[in-house]
Amino acid sequence: MDNKIKKINPANKHFSAGFITNNFKETQKLGELLALEIESERKGDGALILCLEGDLGAGKTTFTQGLLKGLKVKGPYTSPTFVVMKEYEIKDTNYKKQITNKLQTNYKIQKVYHIDAYRVNANDVLNLGWEEIISDPKNIIIVEWAERIKKILPKDAIKIKFEWLDEKQRKVIFT
Repeated sequence: MDNKIKKINPANKHFSAGFITNNFKETQKLGELLALEIESERKGDGALILCLEGDLGAGKTTFTQGLLKGLKVKGPYTSPTFVVMKEYEIKDTNYKKQITNKLQTNYKIQKVYHIDAYRVNANDVLNLGWEEIISDPKNIIIVEWAERIKKILPKDAIKIKFEWLDEKQRKVIFT
């Protein structure tokens, strides 16, 4: 782990991991580190879904930029606020991360979908092909403002909450 990013101890039994970042570069670096931690052992047989929650300016897009960089997705990385969804292909054939579903079938991660649900509702996201996208184990889906579409999110989605501590510091909690 980057030696400037501070890991914090669990506050309750539902808390998996938490970190404090001191500036936007550390928040991006935390996203890059998560990309390195995407393991080959996965539960379920659909896409890996990362649900980002937090106030405006709390670091969701900054974290996503680091995650996309760590996944070797070609930039630029901008928020899909007005287009709702961006689709990225992982073209780096040297990217070795593989995911495994419960049937022990290996899939190389091929696509990353970045969704900003700030201006939409669950039905709007369903109309983008949500069911098909989440059923493909070769996909990673990053949803900013995930709390706005929680009724269509699978139970095994990973929640990442961003909290302001001050103008530069953020607390990032994984559950």
